[in-house]
Amino acid sequence: MQPGTAYDITRLVTRVLNVTPNGIDRIDFALARHFLGKPDAAGMMATSLGPRVLSGEKARAAVEAIGAHWREEAEPEHEPAYLRVRAELLGREAPPAKRATAHVAQGRSGRVLGALHALGAYGMAVGRSPRSALAKGARYVNVSQFPLWVPSYFRWLEDRRDVKAVFFIHDVLPIEMPEYFREAEYERFRARLANLARFGTAALVTTTVVRAGLEEQLRALGRTDFPICVAPIPVAPIFSTAPRPDPALAHVPYFVVCSTIEPRKNHLLLLQVWRELVRRDGPGAPKLVIIGGRGWKFEAVATLLDRSPLLRGHVVEVSGLATPSLKRLLDGARALLMPSFAEGYGLPVVEALTAGVPVIASDIPVFQEIAGGRATLISPLDGEAWLETIRALGQTNATTGRAPVSAAGPGSWDDYFAKIDAFVNAL
Repeated sequence: MQPGTAYDITRLVTRVLNVTPNGIDRIDFALARHFLGKPDAAGMMATSLGPRVLSGEKARAAVEAIGAHWREEAEPEHEPAYLRVRAELLGREAPPAKRATAHVAQGRSGRVLGALHALGAYGMAVGRSPRSALAKGARYVNVSQFPLWVPSYFRWLEDRRDVKAVFFIHDVLPIEMPEYFREAEYERFRARLANLARFGTAALVTTTVVRAGLEEQLRALGRTDFPICVAPIPVAPIFSTAPRPDPALAHVPYFVVCSTIEPRKNHLLLLQVWRELVRRDGPGAPKLVIIGGRGWKFEAVATLLDRSPLLRGHVVEVSGLATPSLKRLLDGARALLMPSFAEGYGLPVVEALTAGVPVIASDIPVFQEIAGGRATLISPLDGEAWLETIRALGQTNATTGRAPVSAAGPGSWDDYFAKIDAFVNAL
């Protein structure tokens, strides 16, 4: 008989009002559904009284309500954000926002209320402290690192040495490359690592690059016996479906970059490349679709986006796209661009490769690992090489004859969950 599992849903609760999930949200959601779907599952969440355990049934209901609110199944033809991108790529005026979104806003309001109702329902059902509520030998799984920097949240583990605590660590970049993060993040991440070493039993990571970095940090904290499972995240099944490029965009050459706008993602290089492309090729230059919100220290990028006359009409910025709309844009794109200075994984790269879409990415260790010879890798500092590669691909009709590449991805979700379960249960 396998031990029971308590899955921490604290971070997912905080995402209930977001329009669409980001990459970490999707990982958290997928693993929550998996672990909370077990007959012996329980949920856990932060409350004003500290961590409290709730039934697996209540936790599952709350997670499903949040997933329904995100409405990831929305088709592009009915999504205002996608329709606006298509109109801008075609050089047309976007559909009127109020008319395009009125029914969507009404539906979204109902979904938010439904999600909040579910959260209230399980909040009322939150019961005992994990010190007394969890079965002997239970597994505690925390995928979001939230709130790993707060030691008081995990002190119950010192009284329950029989419980095995497993944390998903996405990367250790705030320690390795603090210049790309908010100043406070360095100390916060040091606290995360200290608490991981103090309370953790094992860790899940996505790449051997992250494992090596995490092992180095844990050794410095005196933990040389820390099991770490490397399990690359699979992509959503939609990326394995046949391409469905938008016929209206068939003659519009464009590229896609998918990430929050922040210094580490290196959007500035792409915008400088695009200014030069427009200088050289004028109206015939390809277009760039930036999928992702403005994060932090984006001022230099925002200045170019908002004020450069050369970029106007050639760069489209959008956030909050549902996954089907992202897939539709990828299907018609000349390539996905990923010029990051550093990453822990790079889910958009794997999604694009699985969909059969060319990828131009930074020549950094993590992309060497997850993309190998399937992507064009260029130094994130070599602007001229990026320009020439993009320009050459933009002048070809590279979208014809595409098909999903089953060997490009890390495997199925069933295989992934089997590997995770075997690791967690063996602790």
